[in-house]
Parts: sequence; C-alpha cells; structure tokens
Amino acid sequence: MVRVYLAESDHRLKKLLTCLHDEIGVCGATVTRGMAGFGKSGIVHSTGLVDLSTDLPLVLEFFDRPERARAALARLRELVEPGHVVSWPVSIECEAAP
Repeated sequence: MVRVYLAESDHRLKKLLTCLHDEIGVCGATVTRGMAGFGKSGIVHSTGLVDLSTDLPLVLEFFDRPERARAALARLRELVEPGHVVSWPVSIECEAAP
C-alpha cells in the first residue's frame, strides 16, 4: 500500500497519475481531496461552504503486487519530495465466488 501526500498547488497530480497508469501500470489508484490540512509551513488550509480553497491537501493512494509497488516507489522518489510518500505491506482479503 502506497500513499502520497500532496497539495493542490503542487500541480504534480496529473504527472503522477500518468506515471502510475501508463509507465508502471498499477492496478488502480484513488485520489482524495482533503477538507483541511497543513504541511511544513504550518498554515492550515481548509474549505467551508462559502469559500473554496485552491490549495487543499490531496492524498494519492494505490496498492498492487509487491514488485509493482516497489517499482512505483522507486519512480516516486524521483517525482515527489522526501517525506511525502508512505508505504506498508498489506494482505488482500476477498471472498471466493459462490
């Protein structure tokens, strides 16, 4: 499982998704837009019903077979600054079809 922390102002999301899809071929990815968050600046970015911030946090998350996840991590090191990518081993649980 790999999670990448970004901000909307980073403008790297499209490049990362293209890399994961076209170059590495991970089985799928999800991007979540945060309602609030802060980074190393300590400035809290948030949104309410009245205002829409354009610098909200984004989380790009994906999982795949270990060898493909390792390849993705190696490539992400070139595209994302240190400290913004976390990963951990997972087991995939699913029921067999009846």
